[in-house]
Amino acid sequence: PITPGELLCLGSSLAFSGLFYYLYRRKASVVARVQEAPKLQVDDNLPALVSAADGRCLPYVALEGIVLPAKAALTSHYHDGLQGVIQKLLLKEHRLIWNSLARSW
Repeated sequence: PITPGELLCLGSSLAFSGLFYYLYRRKASVVARVQEAPKLQVDDNLPALVSAADGRCLPYVALEGIVLPAKAALTSHYHDGLQGVIQKLLLKEHRLIWNSLARSW
């Protein structure tokens, strides 16, 4: 004899498993598309290639080329001759509004 509580637990377990498998498969297809992205060189032909694409946009491409620092390159303290640059980041903070009902920002 199976109790209704056991059936409820079994049903919810199957529902969650199905949901997580669906999310996994969706993300796995995106990862596969990114891994199969064509590798392009940063050169003079790149603007012409972008303008010739549909909607002037190239979805999922890997750009390879030399990066020049804006000021000075960062040097590693641990490996001689290893240099790097920092990508400029833009941080946008959302405005905080006091919620008097929840008494929180």
